[in-house]
Amino acid sequence: MCIKKLREEDIDVTGFWYNTNIHPYMEYKARRDTLKKYSEMINLDVIYKDEYGLREFTKNTINILDNRCRYCYYSRLDEVARYAKENGYDAFCTSLLISPYQKHDLIKKICENLSEKYNIKFLYKDFRPYYYEGKAMFKETGLYMQKYCGCVFSEEERYEKLINKNKKWKI
Repeated sequence: MCIKKLREEDIDVTGFWYNTNIHPYMEYKARRDTLKKYSEMINLDVIYKDEYGLREFTKNTINILDNRCRYCYYSRLDEVARYAKENGYDAFCTSLLISPYQKHDLIKKICENLSEKYNIKFLYKDFRPYYYEGKAMFKETGLYMQKYCGCVFSEEERYEKLINKNKKWKI
């Protein structure tokens, strides 16, 4: 929906894949390969900075688990903003702004700071009202859909109730 909405405003969109936060590797591969298929379907150019980053990501987040999202957002968005500036793009944006599950205000603030750092426009759009419509639209493609934000710690949180229940029942 992010791409659709931007294109409706006659904004030329180029995708950028840089997701060192996604683990395990098969999840990373499934998401990357899905983007490759989907980008062909909608005629979207995508830049792939294809770096699986389990060790780097965990090294930088293990001691800040409760604040890991800040590192995750910043490290990836910094790469996007820097690349956009160095390669002559007018602005940058992020599809993270569509999810009601992400820390929207933190993402926006990081992007504003990166806009200043790299002297490039941050194209802010609150895509959250289109989340469920976009999810339904994407389901129709039959392509893989993620089930958690990406990091191994969020995968654990996804099963937290089950883990606690199993501990209680000693399963």
